[in-house]
Amino acid sequence: MKRLEQLYEGKAKKVFLTDNPDVVVVSYKDDATAFNGIKKGQIKDKGIVNNVCSNHLFKLLESKGIPTHLVEQINERETYVKKVQIVPLEVIVRNIAAGSMSKRLGIPEGKVLPVAVVEFSYKNDDLGDPLINDDHALAMELATPEEIAQIKAMALKVNSVLSEYFAEIGVTLVDFKLEFGRYKDGIVLADEISPDTCRFWDKKTGEKLDKDRFRRDLDDVDKGYREIKKRMGLE
Repeated sequence: MKRLEQLYEGKAKKVFLTDNPDVVVVSYKDDATAFNGIKKGQIKDKGIVNNVCSNHLFKLLESKGIPTHLVEQINERETYVKKVQIVPLEVIVRNIAAGSMSKRLGIPEGKVLPVAVVEFSYKNDDLGDPLINDDHALAMELATPEEIAQIKAMALKVNSVLSEYFAEIGVTLVDFKLEFGRYKDGIVLADEISPDTCRFWDKKTGEKLDKDRFRRDLDDVDKGYREIKKRMGLE
């Protein structure tokens, strides 16, 4: 496929059209942002880690019956993906209280939740991606009742598959963000699954192996990214 003009540039990725109307190129950047873009910086080789880790996990999820946007990895930073219409919902799945959930609800960070919690945020930078519930999503016509039910079911299945996978490599999957897209009248998993979008803690030490190292000004910011890639056998 031939790459054409740039379609979009976000905080972490650029997207390019191709001569196939159903496929785009996603190019991962090293740029890092936090707190709705207030904090900005760069993390060495972050784009490489996020690209190869995401693709590895998408292949795993595909093997478990979860459809994704993945088509084919081009190189370390770039991948062909299906051109989807993104559902404007960020879907957060939480297994352990951390981050904004702890601040919002006063639950101590690190408390294991008795059930996995699924949250929706309205994907809107100008509004700061506010938390919403199912009824908001329906009232705002962001998704249909059938889509919401499917997205929730898929998110929980992703959680089950990934929690088991990461536990086997000594990593606790604390929480993570997913995005979904419409493709040929179906819902598929889109965006990325990486240390940018997940909270990973070392199972033995509790060390943070994700973007929280950047958010919280921890030393050796790229260490978590490198360690996740290594444990996934992608070195």
